[in-house]
Amino acid sequence: MPTIIDGKKTSQDIKNEIAARVAEIKAEGGKIPHLAAILVGNDGASQTYVGAKVKACHEIGFESTLVRMEDTVSEEELLAKVEEINENPDIDGLIVQLPLPKHISVEKVTDKIKPEKDVDGFTPANVGRMALNWPAYVAATPYGIVELLKRYEIETSGKHCVVIGRSHIVGSPMSILMARNGYPGNATVTLTHSRTQNLKEIAQSADILIVALGKPEFVTADMVKPGAVVIDVGIHRVEDSSKKSGFRLIGDVKFDEVAEKASAITPVPGGVGPMTIASLLYNTLLAAERKVYG
Repeated sequence: MPTIIDGKKTSQDIKNEIAARVAEIKAEGGKIPHLAAILVGNDGASQTYVGAKVKACHEIGFESTLVRMEDTVSEEELLAKVEEINENPDIDGLIVQLPLPKHISVEKVTDKIKPEKDVDGFTPANVGRMALNWPAYVAATPYGIVELLKRYEIETSGKHCVVIGRSHIVGSPMSILMARNGYPGNATVTLTHSRTQNLKEIAQSADILIVALGKPEFVTADMVKPGAVVIDVGIHRVEDSSKKSGFRLIGDVKFDEVAEKASAITPVPGGVGPMTIASLLYNTLLAAERKVYG
């Protein structure tokens, strides 16, 4: 049986560590970390995500502010709200929940967030600092994966890491983090995507396979080297009449058959997913303590 990399337990460990630090800050009479989130419109998934982030803030003793805006809000109004939060010294971190309505430019909004408050790690300044291996807020999902590899003591130095998917939220930053000089890191990285030829053969050569393609159960056992470490970033709802909810969650990896070949694997749900909120909270703590930008 492979090692099941438990993101649910690990994320709780991280939240407990952050809560302990917040208790110390309170005892010292210091400033309590404060996270603000802007939610535009009524997208169900976005409301769930933001709700979970706000709840997690309360659990660990952070302050939080949720700003709701209608999906008819103009780009100018949203940018003005971002600027208002940028200039509010009491707020340490700001996230703007994606996706945004089509009439609003994600690039403009992202670029408007002060790098010092960009706890999602999406601004050009933070992406650039991460690429240079400078102190930075690393995007939550890649940071969560790095933390799982570290806490499960998975050897990365000299290993061949194949990343499937090149999004700027997961795949591209993941390839940079795995290649940089440090631990986890020092891997030889191949970044693959929808145009990659011989994808199956490349995946078969991976000691560490990170899958962030967004296609349900795309990776099957015949694509995986025996003993590989498999990190599944995907999450999809599929109908399942045997479940009370009427659906179940699956990843980008066909878990049951791949688990038989892997030495370690993340489940879906309960693997990478829970780590994203823990990473966001960690970045907010760094922001509050001025650990990245001083």
